Amino acid sequence: MGIISLEQTNRLYWLGRYSERVYTTIRLYAKCYDDMIDDIGENYGDFCRMLEIPNIYQNKEDFNQRYGFDETDPNSILSNLMRAYDNAVVLREELGSETLSYIQLAIYAINKAKISRAPLLELQNVEDNILAFWGIADDFIESETTRNIIKTGKRVERIDLYARLKIGAKELKSELHRMRTRLIRSGMPYSVECMERLADAIEHMDMAEAVDYGSIVKDVEGLVLI
Repeated sequence: MGIISLEQTNRLYWLGRYSERVYTTIRLYAKCYDDMIDDIGENYGDFCRMLEIPNIYQNKEDFNQRYGFDETDPNSILSNLMRAYDNAVVLREELGSETLSYIQLAIYAINKAKISRAPLLELQNVEDNILAFWGIADDFIESETTRNIIKTGKRVERIDLYARLKIGAKELKSELHRMRTRLIRSGMPYSVECMERLADAIEHMDMAEAVDYGSIVKDVEGLVLI
């Protein structure tokens, strides 16, 4: 593969972010779905606040259907998966048909989940296909730079989501180290100031009286300059 254009870089980066967003939010959604089906509570409002998305849902049944499977809801799992696919299909030459096929299989699985009486079982297949996509990308994509851009997007999104979820220091430190290595190898421009603040905040979380998760989200969102 030759020089990667700015447009290709942007699409690869967001392919990584959207595929990770789908993977992690399915896991969150499954827990929320189970709780509401079991009548533990209507906690979708907390779910929306946690991810900072508008609560446009009328009740738990509306949330369970629309957040999972409504393509007109820009924050739904299906919408994010379609964004991943829209980027991937343009990158067919860079990814290869076999790598792309796992994103296509994920779409097939989520459409089955949409009409299933047991949607969480089909959503597990979506997760499995996302995992397979990441694995096959490592084996079949020849360009190391291409792989690093995708994986940078994946790790950036994971830090973003983990900070919103207020997940602890151990997980965030691990993701920071992986993301920083991928970002440097990718050759993408990034904000040194954001990286320094992220490293300082995450590396010293154990010693902080109160962790400013909002600042971590802000800095990781402003990190990559494309």
